[in-house]
Amino acid sequence: MIDFRYHLVSIVAVFLALAIGIVLGSTELQGSTIDGLRTLSNSLRSQLSAVSAQRDGLVQQTSANDAFLQTAEPKLLSAMLTGHRIVLVTEPGAPSAITGGIEKAAGYAGATVTGTVALQPKFNDLSGTTRSSLAAINTALATTDLTELTPAADLQTAYQQGAAQLIATAILNTTDGELGLTTPQAQTLLGEYAKSGFLTTSGAPWNRATLAVIVAPQAAPADGANDPANLVLLALAGQFAQASAATLVAGPSTSSAGSASAISVLRGSSVSGQVSSVDNADTALGQISTIWALADQQAGGKANSYGISGASAVSPAVPSPVPSATPTVSGTPTTKATGGVKKTVKTK
Repeated sequence: MIDFRYHLVSIVAVFLALAIGIVLGSTELQGSTIDGLRTLSNSLRSQLSAVSAQRDGLVQQTSANDAFLQTAEPKLLSAMLTGHRIVLVTEPGAPSAITGGIEKAAGYAGATVTGTVALQPKFNDLSGTTRSSLAAINTALATTDLTELTPAADLQTAYQQGAAQLIATAILNTTDGELGLTTPQAQTLLGEYAKSGFLTTSGAPWNRATLAVIVAPQAAPADGANDPANLVLLALAGQFAQASAATLVAGPSTSSAGSASAISVLRGSSVSGQVSSVDNADTALGQISTIWALADQQAGGKANSYGISGASAVSPAVPSPVPSATPTVSGTPTTKATGGVKKTVKTK
């Protein structure tokens, strides 16, 4: 007769067998799983080592290429822009490495950098207060200097466009020696924007240049094409292109790949047909490309995009040296004017 003790022993035996099975099964599973994970880990470690070695090799190669280009830069740029003048315009946050590099490259090419106009964050502000301030300054200066302001291409940046047009009359000419504002008039114009916190100047940008380089910011604006900084850049570049023989926008390679970067937004706009762009201007290659692009446009070539991300070419074809600019007295455009000279810049 089966008693309670039998049932109890049977139940214990069943659970004991189940426990032993679980332990044995999990132990076996654990071993195979660990072996599999160990194999995968070793494979990934091997791949990581290979990629790291490849990265280190590319870094060394890039460093060697950059070192070579820095050594060759004087010869590659020699006489490209002899006697010509370049003005630098920096956006808020523009890398000093780019402005310094381009200034050095310009010297190798035989060009002179007249000075720098550094736009301040206030210039990119699209608020009502800033619009009112710019409107008042623009109207006063346009009246004094007899400049007819062109209709706005974008109502959001209408007053920045007007300011850019007026600033261009103070720092740029389409041809060397072109009559325009006198030096005191140009200094006064730039001074009005400086007093209101829209820009600062260094050097003598009022010694009007025929070539302009706008240096884009290091960081990409948050809102892409709709960011105020990018909208203002398009207005600025468009006006400078009209007032110069050639205008180029230079940016750093660190932000060129992003769709929100100034260079990317510029290349996706209609302004790209008027200005050249270089997206690696923080490197020797980009600085050489900047001078070559200016020389190419100065000689009658078309605006184009150069660099490493979304560009039409790595660099321009090697251009022929541009004929020397007509010498001028004391390095400034010759003019006898004492009053305002009407200078209308029309949008293409």
